[in-house]
Amino acid sequence: MVILSDLDNKIFEEELLALNLKSFQIKAIKKWLLNGYTFDEMSDIPKNAREVLKEKYIDIPVSILEHYTSKDGTVKFLYKTYTEDLVEGVVMKYEYGNTICVSSQVGCRMGCKFCASGIDGLKRNLSPSEILACVSLANRFLGGGKGDRKITNVVLMGSGEPLDNFDNVLEFIKMLKSEQSLNISERNVSLSTCGLVPKIRELADKSSGITLTISLHNPFNEERRQIMPITNAYRIEEVIGAAKYYFEKTGRRVVFEYTLIKGENDDDRHARELVRITRGFPTHINCIIYNEIKGKDFKAITRKDGYAFVAKLEKLGASATLRRQMGVDIEGACGMLKRRYLQCE
Repeated sequence: MVILSDLDNKIFEEELLALNLKSFQIKAIKKWLLNGYTFDEMSDIPKNAREVLKEKYIDIPVSILEHYTSKDGTVKFLYKTYTEDLVEGVVMKYEYGNTICVSSQVGCRMGCKFCASGIDGLKRNLSPSEILACVSLANRFLGGGKGDRKITNVVLMGSGEPLDNFDNVLEFIKMLKSEQSLNISERNVSLSTCGLVPKIRELADKSSGITLTISLHNPFNEERRQIMPITNAYRIEEVIGAAKYYFEKTGRRVVFEYTLIKGENDDDRHARELVRITRGFPTHINCIIYNEIKGKDFKAITRKDGYAFVAKLEKLGASATLRRQMGVDIEGACGMLKRRYLQCE
């Protein structure tokens, strides 16, 4: 069986016309699907047509298996896909709205040493409809639905490297911003990459509004290579060049993510080099306190030291902030997402 909403629009219409459905019914089915509703919930579609659809197609390819709520209000979802794979997502509540951190792959093959998502490697890519279902189901969980959007921002920063699933991620974003779906603008979408240089350049050529965030985590090639194997393929100079190209093509400021790991990347020389390589075009450095993960030897710096590092960056002329830690108690913070049940006491 195939996921109905993953079909090309022309094929989607042809398949449903063959079932003697009217054009207005086909449009209605598409809207139901893009907002996370099953065939059984499509109240304005004839029951016999729904039964035929159920026999031939998958409606919503993901379900919420479990959810966990942090003391700070963050909600982490454990999703099960139609293939029985597990992925995670996190909704963070801010004054301006709700942001969902969504996964693009089951696992990850980038091998970043400080991240939990890639511990078991990459199992497979998520399809556009699977990624969208994670968003639309979270929207429904928060009380939203068709025409009622509770999710306001989407960040592709969950499990997986979005640019390693390039075509599916772009199709997901196209679905996301559709008026039939959640109608979320590209300007409310952020995509985080560890630095796949050719794909950053391709994204620049195909996208006009997405906020590009690049996981840098160390400004020196030899040191970065120890924690981010992608540096073996693309040196920092190439990554910065691609970031500049992205700004030139889109006019969008590029954000560099920098996870502060005690004794690894948090001294004065790191601060100076980080500012040097990111100056010359509009950028922002988003510092993150490392979230300690079982089985990893890295240690977190204190929040006080995090603010001190940011102050160094600002004194050197950079735009920089320290990200608020959210969802740590439910293992929903940056770098902690994996695919498993959370063992709660």
